[in-house]
Amino acid sequence: MARNQPSGRSRDQRGREGQRGGRDRDRDRDRDRRGPGAQGRPPRAEGSRERHRDARPSGDVIEGRRAVAEALEASVPLRKALVAKASGEEDPTLEKLVRRLEGSGVECERVPKAVLDAASSHGAHQGIIVRTRPFEYAVLADVIAAAGSGDALVVVLDHVTDEGNFGAIVRSAEVVGAAGVVIANARAATVGVGAYKTSAGAVLHIPIAQVPNLARALEDLKSAGFWACAASEHAEQDVWHAPLGGRLALVMGSEGSGVSRLMLEKCDFSCRLPQRGRVESLNVAQATTVLCYEWLRRVSGESDDGR
Repeated sequence: MARNQPSGRSRDQRGREGQRGGRDRDRDRDRDRRGPGAQGRPPRAEGSRERHRDARPSGDVIEGRRAVAEALEASVPLRKALVAKASGEEDPTLEKLVRRLEGSGVECERVPKAVLDAASSHGAHQGIIVRTRPFEYAVLADVIAAAGSGDALVVVLDHVTDEGNFGAIVRSAEVVGAAGVVIANARAATVGVGAYKTSAGAVLHIPIAQVPNLARALEDLKSAGFWACAASEHAEQDVWHAPLGGRLALVMGSEGSGVSRLMLEKCDFSCRLPQRGRVESLNVAQATTVLCYEWLRRVSGESDDGR
């Protein structure tokens, strides 16, 4: 049993203590201002590697010299580069970039500029277009397996749509040793070039599961021994008094509307970040980092209050 799960308290008891009176009050408040959000799960019975790994059939396309150079620095897995054939003097800047690509094992094909013009989405390819390899997502069973049987953190994102925020969240989750990140397979940010950059490559080192139903995924995590906590600015408990330890599924909401009502109802308790300033709140990536580190503090034995 995890440290934050005293033997005398059931899951229902913990949920009631965490949200006593809070749910009714939350429903009556402004529904468009919920704190960061939640996720769900794929079918439990079919969770033995859930049929197959989900991968987008066509990778992202990166255009322009600077963008391609940044992708190399961020360790984005690149598949093939289309490079404009020289029509006059050799372009030393472009050739240097091509040598870097080839040195990284990326195939570079010389094509007429007209081919690049036709393939470009905005016409500013600067003589080079690179296609990335499709990202291979995990399934929920992978995340649960990575969690083992002891203390573990899983970050569930309830339709976070900004790729920069998504990548920053993955980076924080990986740094604190989370078992995985769970995202929806629709209306949510996916692993693209922006996520590689803002995660500093962390997307390659932590399971990221795409699921068709976040609420069901959360139920699967609870069945695997996780307590589910929703981050909400309307929560009764603040982060210092919420039981953020042990096996925790941390549900963070979308940038606009926060955790959905369904996900709030699926969670055992909710918590908020206290604040003294006048700005409304932290963004979802910043808030996730704070909560991830509070979980790490608890499971590292640095808290003396037993929570």
